[in-house]
Parts: sequence; structure tokens; C-alpha cells
Amino acid sequence: MKKNGQKVLLGMSGGVDSCVSAALLKKQGFDVRGVYLQMWKVDEEKSNKKAIRDAQKIAKILDIPLEIVDVRKKFKKEVVGYFLKEYIAGRTPNPCVFCNENLKFKTLFEIADKLGIDYISTGHYARIIKKKKYQLLEARDKNKDQSYFLYRLKQEQLARIIFPLGEIEKNETRKLAKKFGLPVFDKAESQDICFLANMPVEEFLTKNIKLKKGEIKNTKGEIIGEHLGLSLYTLGQRKGINIGGTGPYYVTKRDIVKNCLVVTNKKEDLSLFSKFVNLEELNWILAVPKFPAKVLARIRYRSSLIPVVIKKQKNGCQVIFDEIQRAVTSGQSIVFYNKKSEILGGGIIK
Repeated sequence: MKKNGQKVLLGMSGGVDSCVSAALLKKQGFDVRGVYLQMWKVDEEKSNKKAIRDAQKIAKILDIPLEIVDVRKKFKKEVVGYFLKEYIAGRTPNPCVFCNENLKFKTLFEIADKLGIDYISTGHYARIIKKKKYQLLEARDKNKDQSYFLYRLKQEQLARIIFPLGEIEKNETRKLAKKFGLPVFDKAESQDICFLANMPVEEFLTKNIKLKKGEIKNTKGEIIGEHLGLSLYTLGQRKGINIGGTGPYYVTKRDIVKNCLVVTNKKEDLSLFSKFVNLEELNWILAVPKFPAKVLARIRYRSSLIPVVIKKQKNGCQVIFDEIQRAVTSGQSIVFYNKKSEILGGGIIK
């Protein structure tokens, strides 16, 4: 890849990862232009202002232009809207996967195209290599790897994305920030769900959707309590189930039609486990595999890779686990890998 003077648009959040990415790109000879996507947050006045100040400070130190792009309305309508709709439907959403596909990368490419910039970049921990096709791989730092959230990227996007931190350990990123004289070297990690700003999910849902109380039943069908609204519970959940008697209790099912929460007080109850799940909204980064396909899968962020068999279905696929898996949740993503740490693709659990 030509670097001297090659233009790249970098998404800057004001955090250490994107700031070090800016420094590395500039050091490599790229003509870097920063953009801060101002997204909606619960405490947007506080967190957005500080993040913008940090991004502006770093841009000034590195002598790169920085543009603030307000996407708060779009973010609230699309990402937060999706988040709430999924919970109302009895599913557990993955807002980071949705945001990366439908807002963050989409917006960065739109800005880059408007400005005539060939490449975009972010501070994600993942790798891209070019063989016959562009391949997305796990980051070298397995503890920080974010490839799970990026499986919906397309070939034409991967061809134009640069991940400067893909080969770097997180502790090395902080050392580089200090070396480059960037005052964000000791900045705290961002939250899992950025727009909640440390607010508990249950509190956010209570404030933003209409909850309806209903019966809690055990696996025998006996009424043993009252729930506060199905959207507040997820499969396998233990905390927040206020039932007396022999506990703790675990959520095994949310019956949307009957507005009923089913629980068990047995941690290893078979109703908590799945041998297979069905996926929809598939995205294959490389070619669609030949079915049935034996691959590795990650059923949630930071979970270990497990062996699975994928079988083709009319509108998706079926994923069969070698060993039964606990609390596999509708609405979450399953991402497929091969033994070379390459992401094959993935889909959303029905």
C-alpha cells in the first residue's frame, strides 16, 4: 500500500486507541484527517464534551485536521431505537455490531467518499490481510480482540479499512501514547454499551419502554412470583429475580405472548442449555462455505471459540454445537472462525 501522502480518514473518539492510531498512521506517512462522530449518550453533555476536548487536544499535538460530525439524532433513532425494539421483542440486542454496520463505518465511508479520501481507519483491535480476497482476522492481543463486532463488514469495505492496532498489545498502545506525548495514555477504558455511560441496562429500559408486570412460573408451570416486565430479563439471568424460597433462580424462558417469565432454581437445568440454534441475517466475509461445514464459533463477545457444524437452511443456517451451550440468547451474534484466526462470517440468533 502506498503511504506517502495517501489520505486516510480516522474515526477519533478521544480515547487512547484512536489517538495512538492517528500517531501511527502519521508516522507511517499517511495524510491523516480526523473525524469525531458525536453520538447520543445518556450523559451526552458531560461525556461528549470531554471526549471532544481530548480528540481536539490530540489533533493539535499531532497537527492533523479534526472535524466534529453530529450524528446524535441518527444514532438515537437507529441504534438506540434498535436496542429498545429488540428488548421489547424479547431478544437481547448487540448494539456494537449493529452500530458498526449501520452507522459508524457507513458514516465514515460517506464522509471519506465526499472528501475524495481512499481509506478509513479506526482504533479497533483486529487485522486485515489481502490474499485472493481481503480477510478479517483476530487481533494479536486476544484479550482486546474486537473482530467479533466487525463480522458484518463487506469485501469492498475491508479493501479500504486500516486497523493500525491489529498487531499491537493493549499495554503497548498505552506505552506508545506516552512515547508520542499524548495525554490520554492513562485514560480509562470505554464502557461496553457506550451510550449508557455506566447506567445499568435495567434502569435505561425502565425509563424508555412501557413495562408490564406478569407471572413468574417454575418449569413445572407453577406460579411462584411476579416479574416487573419481560424486557428486564435475559436468558440465564440470576440477579434481579425477587422470589422467596429455595434459590437462586435462573431465567429459562421469556414467553412474550403470555407475558410470563419461566425460571428454575437448578443451575444445570437442561432448559438453560442448547444443542443447536438457528441463525438469520448471515454475512459471509469470504465465500459461502460448503455445507455442512465444520468451523469454530464464538457465541458471545470474549467467549472461547468452540467447534460447531453449520447446516444450510432456507433463510439462514443451523449451528450445531459439539457440546451443549448455556444461555445462548436470541438477538446475539454467532461469529465463525477457522483455525488461522480468520473470520468466515456470522449471523444473528433467531
